[in-house]
Amino acid sequence: MYRDMTSEFPDAHCELDFTTPLELAVATILSAQCTDVRVNLTTPALFAKYRTARDYAQANRTELEEFIRPTGFYRNKANSLIGLGQALEERFDGELPATLPELVTLPGFGRKTANVVLGNAFGVPGITVDTHFGRLVRRWGWTTEEDPVKVEHAIGELIERKDWTMLSHRVIFHGRRVCHARKPACGACLLANDCPSFGLEGPTDPVTAAKLVKGPETEHLLELVGL
Repeated sequence: MYRDMTSEFPDAHCELDFTTPLELAVATILSAQCTDVRVNLTTPALFAKYRTARDYAQANRTELEEFIRPTGFYRNKANSLIGLGQALEERFDGELPATLPELVTLPGFGRKTANVVLGNAFGVPGITVDTHFGRLVRRWGWTTEEDPVKVEHAIGELIERKDWTMLSHRVIFHGRRVCHARKPACGACLLANDCPSFGLEGPTDPVTAAKLVKGPETEHLLELVGL
């Protein structure tokens, strides 16, 4: 199934826009309960104003909240960003650390955010268990675990460590484009032959299913299944 996803999404990547580890950390914190598209519309102005950990540490709360308001839960997120800036200044000379044990001690960070930053800013393999990832690996029967940390460890035993970051991207891409939560495009899915949930929630008719496939790779995805 992972080989098939590699064919589907050879160029899968983090869909949050960033140029530095700190920018990726901030964008990932903002992405909670918010789409990557909305975050990417919000961050250009934010990143132009707040360039360093010190900028966040010393931010005017009201002003910062206005910058990030479109991403929702902006008060809690402002707390996290200010706390993150202060922690980085106090403990890490203003620089984001590059290890999981250190990252998860920072405000706004759990294992998911830490693995996003490690995999995409520092090149350290990590499995990102977001809602798409957890939903798909359970739907595929890769694990029955519900807890994200247990999911991360279970899948880590199935896939080589060097592939963890790209696995995360490809599963998330597949979830956003083909294997939707409510109505997966079963009949137009390259993974159908290996999927124990084929046809349980989505249409198996190829023409009907093809209409459910989304994203810029749609033509490529349909070609792979002969549509």
